[in-house]
Amino acid sequence: MSTRTKGLWMVVIAATMWGLSGTAAQWVFQQKHITTEWLVFVRMIASGFCLLAFASFRGIPLFHIWRERNSRLLLISFSLVGMLGVQYTYFLSIAYGNAAAATLLQYLAPIYIVLYFLIRERKHPSVSIWGALILATCGIFLLLTNGKLSALSISFPAFLWGIVSGVLLAFYTICSAKLLKKWDSLIIVGWAMVVGGVVMIPIVRSFLGPFFTLDFPTIVSILFIVICGTLLAFLLFIESIRYLSPTESSILSSVEPLSAIIASVLFLHVSFGFFQTLGSLLIITTVILLGKQKIVSSS
Repeated sequence: MSTRTKGLWMVVIAATMWGLSGTAAQWVFQQKHITTEWLVFVRMIASGFCLLAFASFRGIPLFHIWRERNSRLLLISFSLVGMLGVQYTYFLSIAYGNAAAATLLQYLAPIYIVLYFLIRERKHPSVSIWGALILATCGIFLLLTNGKLSALSISFPAFLWGIVSGVLLAFYTICSAKLLKKWDSLIIVGWAMVVGGVVMIPIVRSFLGPFFTLDFPTIVSILFIVICGTLLAFLLFIESIRYLSPTESSILSSVEPLSAIIASVLFLHVSFGFFQTLGSLLIITTVILLGKQKIVSSS
């Protein structure tokens, strides 16, 4: 197997795990009534400590990032607004709606990033950007209405939290880019998850209690979300960049919403109409088009 093929498989598996973990989260929220706050806490604390342990195993210093004031402040902002904000709002969107719609709405983050840099650098959108924005708008409309103006296909809270999740993911991306110029990704994401999880402690009433009252399938689903959908998916995606360009990895990650849609339809029997499917394809196409060109500066 060539290194490029290995990289392709890594990013596809990682994106698939992300999509499936969203579907698993929908099941535990809506069928087993696990709270969003508890699942976010468990996911972030467990994955964060595992990532830091892996970084330590690789000989990466764990605490140097906290010794520099600018890096420390940026990491705290990234942890609370980026990491915790994205995780919490994404899971809220799933809890109020479904994993497929939540993933697609979050997947609009590249559009917000493009708009941010265009405003910051006072540039006018090109024809290709206008085309991508129109595709995204049409995609959202079809996803929400399934072609019918009289009613929404998903609840308004699910739509609202999905949009907020996408905006926060844009902040996550921009903020992490500044940290990645100096620090290893394992350190950044590991500490961000730990800090975000610690902040959730006052909200979570019992840390281990729910595990003792849940049935086996629910525990397996939670472990899949934490281990496969967070820890392994992140590690595979980061490793894929060794063999592929970041742009290629990002484009291939479009497998995530596709896997979320397929899993939601097959396993949770989520209704996904023709126009919703068309809208989903438009959103994915938008992200691919934006990923193929350099639209903003790297600063």
